Amino acid sequence: MAATLCAGALIAFAFERQGAPAGAAPSVGFDWQPALFGTQPWRAWTAAFVHYSDQHLLANLAGALGVAALGLAARVPRRSVVAWVLAWPLVQIGLLLQPELQHYGGLSGVLHAGVAVVATHLLWSESRQQRRIGLVVLAGLLLKLLSETPWVGVISHPTGWDIAVAPGAHVSGVLIGWVLAMLAEAAHSGLRSLREALGAIDAHD
Repeated sequence: MAATLCAGALIAFAFERQGAPAGAAPSVGFDWQPALFGTQPWRAWTAAFVHYSDQHLLANLAGALGVAALGLAARVPRRSVVAWVLAWPLVQIGLLLQPELQHYGGLSGVLHAGVAVVATHLLWSESRQQRRIGLVVLAGLLLKLLSETPWVGVISHPTGWDIAVAPGAHVSGVLIGWVLAMLAEAAHSGLRSLREALGAIDAHD
């Protein structure tokens, strides 16, 4: 998943660079635009590939590698990966709640979803240490979201960044990632309990 996101971002950025000398902006055809969602739903996926500066791209590529490393360290199962894949378009769709954000692009919302998925999986672990780690990661995400003051406006201009940031995308990513991961873990626990119950019935017979 992380490799797919990185590859798509690099390809989209290369197209953007090729179009720049001619005054073209290919990203306009792929970034998130809420007004076009009904007629161009693919933007919910392609928006993640769009980056508006070198710094924006490099930061998100590093973030994608970080999420991949976190997932590998936590040894997340396939259901967590599926939850992250499903979160990809839903993060952008969540931005429909902010129609005044007329353009959006980047991996950050999807990456926040990935971190939330991993942390939620850890919270469901039988290991107390892993549960503590998951709680710390989720608490860190919450503090980050609060520090970005998403209630102030749809975009912010953090010091040191050469682009505007959309805190709402990060909120959308965390919430959607957490919900999908909770559903995945609950479904897995339910199926495991059912198998154990059926196994006990078979053993009794």
